[in-house]
Amino acid sequence: MNDFLKPEVISSATVGMLERELTLGRLIWSNPGLDFAGAKNDTVSIRIPARTAAREFAWRGTTAARGDIVLDDLAEDSISVTLNRDIYNAVPVTDEELTLDIENFGARVLDPQVRAIATYLDTEVANLIEDEANYTEDNTVTWDPENTYASVLAARKVLNLNHVPAGGRYLLVGSDVEEQLLLDNRLLSVAESGSDGALRDAMVGRLAGFTVVTSTVIDPASAYAFVPSAFIMVTRTPVIPAGAAWGSAASHAGYAMRWIRDYDASKLRDRSVVNTFMGTKAVFDQPTPGDVEGDKVMKRAVKLTPDADPEG
Repeated sequence: MNDFLKPEVISSATVGMLERELTLGRLIWSNPGLDFAGAKNDTVSIRIPARTAAREFAWRGTTAARGDIVLDDLAEDSISVTLNRDIYNAVPVTDEELTLDIENFGARVLDPQVRAIATYLDTEVANLIEDEANYTEDNTVTWDPENTYASVLAARKVLNLNHVPAGGRYLLVGSDVEEQLLLDNRLLSVAESGSDGALRDAMVGRLAGFTVVTSTVIDPASAYAFVPSAFIMVTRTPVIPAGAAWGSAASHAGYAMRWIRDYDASKLRDRSVVNTFMGTKAVFDQPTPGDVEGDKVMKRAVKLTPDADPEG
């Protein structure tokens, strides 16, 4: 007998699975309280708090000598995010499959669909981190496989100089960099000590204030140090069409998805369609007060790249 759960139950369970399947999407801002309903050009702006610098007033002395205080204007910034992608997976299910083969529709049909979308979203986040962040010389450091710890400290220094909060920092590494980190004597000694900061299962650990995360999606020889607010991924559920026989929309931990199911009578088969609207954005900040004024720059992320001429 087929196991047909209510669409609301199935979609809620599968969106929860989407969250578990995502790796890179869980490292960045996801749906930071945005509402796209009625937004012009499907775009909304996220407010970035103003930053200013303290001044020092003259100590004692006459009123004339001390002068007047300087008033600084507060100028908040913003970053715009646009929903401009429709990510979907559609699967046909025949009468024979429904009758004889599929005892659990959620596990046999929806789970692979959700996994496909999770893989796609992770790839798009990788593209965002690697291609859209526009790393400059100021936030790029050389990765030295002979001195991995010094390379990580160099990335940490850049974030510190940019006044990036120390909490919640990630070091996202490719497979080659992961291997070099795991072969580093310093990391091995930490692991052997039983510390809570050890790399575990050759996948995740702590190093120089970073949570180390491995991904096979990014360039194997590259690494990226950042905080979640450096990148944004937004998902929204499309409306459920009135003509769909079954349909439900669910959101969990910042990820949203719609599932609809109907029957194609001309081909005697069901259609299961899962999709989500998505938008991504790299966050650029105004120069720090006291810096030379200019274009917005990437301050919340650092790229670690291999030396192009290691013998030089």
